[in-house]
Amino acid sequence: MIEQAHQIAEKLGLAVWNEDEAGPYQTKPYPGSSWQPEGEPERQPHEYFREGTAKLLTLFHPASGEVRVKGVRSSANLILHPWLKQELSDILQSLPSPKDLDTETNRKLWEMWQTGLSLPITLPLDLPPLRMLLIWDNLRGHYTTDMLLWLFEQGIMPLYTPLGGSWLNMAESIQRILFQRGLAGQYPESPDEFITSLEAVARAWNQNPTPFEWGGKRAARRQRSRQRKHALGGSGAYTRRPLHRNSTLIQQWQHSCQPTH
Repeated sequence: MIEQAHQIAEKLGLAVWNEDEAGPYQTKPYPGSSWQPEGEPERQPHEYFREGTAKLLTLFHPASGEVRVKGVRSSANLILHPWLKQELSDILQSLPSPKDLDTETNRKLWEMWQTGLSLPITLPLDLPPLRMLLIWDNLRGHYTTDMLLWLFEQGIMPLYTPLGGSWLNMAESIQRILFQRGLAGQYPESPDEFITSLEAVARAWNQNPTPFEWGGKRAARRQRSRQRKHALGGSGAYTRRPLHRNSTLIQQWQHSCQPTH
């Protein structure tokens, strides 16, 4: 379902955003490469003090590459939900007006994103036009009634990654990029330094963002390659050309194996 959202939702006029909370990041030296004079490598202290942790709230739009972040000390619901509501409200205001659909068609558009789920979310009877899909982790705090009802009222359908399926959330990728650019080779001595560095890197990223694609050309090549192969039973082996069964030779071999009287 999430793969389908990344592939076709934008074509249906639905914005797709990914949300995640990165961290906690500790106040300690982080390895990284740097340009230094020969024989004088940059050295990090071997002793450090634990001065607290920081986390990064992230909203990512793969189709454009835009990222919205906020550095925080805690990602509890009291902090996450107000930030998320404000950011999503701003995003919705920038979207084009939704299509005018009849009630039945609009409800089917909502329900198509629950096809195949063992425990689908109970949707309200009165649904506004669907405008956005929000992909985020399967955490208890993401299922609170108040938050879900608010999302439905705004025309946002949440899609939860399965347990062990965080790789389906593209926000994981942008968080790793921001972390590497902002903290590799650095020694933040306070959570505020973490927050300042990561938010600054996100602002720089948004000046020239890179769109993300689901799978991309490499995945398409792998799929075409698999289609050209012929699977064999009993293992993961395959052949690049089909095996032809020569019935005449098989019959001759079976006949030769029979005992003579």
